[in-house]
Amino acid sequence: MQEKIQKAVEIMNEGGTLLYPTDTIWGLGCDATNEAACQKILEIKKRPANKSFVLLADSFRMVEHYIPEFAEVVYDLVDYAEKPLTIIYPGATKLAPSVIAEDGSVGIRITKDPICLALIRKMRRPLVSTSANISGEPFPTNFSEVHSELKSGVDFIIDERLKEKMTAPSQIIKVGLGGEVKIIRS
Repeated sequence: MQEKIQKAVEIMNEGGTLLYPTDTIWGLGCDATNEAACQKILEIKKRPANKSFVLLADSFRMVEHYIPEFAEVVYDLVDYAEKPLTIIYPGATKLAPSVIAEDGSVGIRITKDPICLALIRKMRRPLVSTSANISGEPFPTNFSEVHSELKSGVDFIIDERLKEKMTAPSQIIKVGLGGEVKIIRS
């Protein structure tokens, strides 16, 4: 497995894209700070450029590097979440422009998935994590449901957990600087 992680990170460091299992569903990913790589993901998914991405981080320390200010309640929300939770934070910085929404926010999930953690920690940057489907189509619940066009469109596939049935996309909430919480997807 370490060889696959190493190869995937080398490819992403060169601006490449990835198909990989996450803590929720199969995802398409790349270095979240590389705009050219993020544009490739948009092309592969046939996704409109005005729709931002979810990112994966390994810790709040990483989140704090890209989100200089956010409400303290976020720490508790993540600690008490029973399912994977993506939080939309305001004021994102140091990320590829296409991962940041028009209002300056970005969705980030602190993952516990061992494959995702290995990728993020080796790359030392957040990882784009968008569902491995053509925009508008249903998300795949296992590797065999990933469209062949996506499989051939990425630069590398982490071929682990191929038969595992994935759960569902993460919950998404938006948290304002004043601590106001809005549920986007439950």
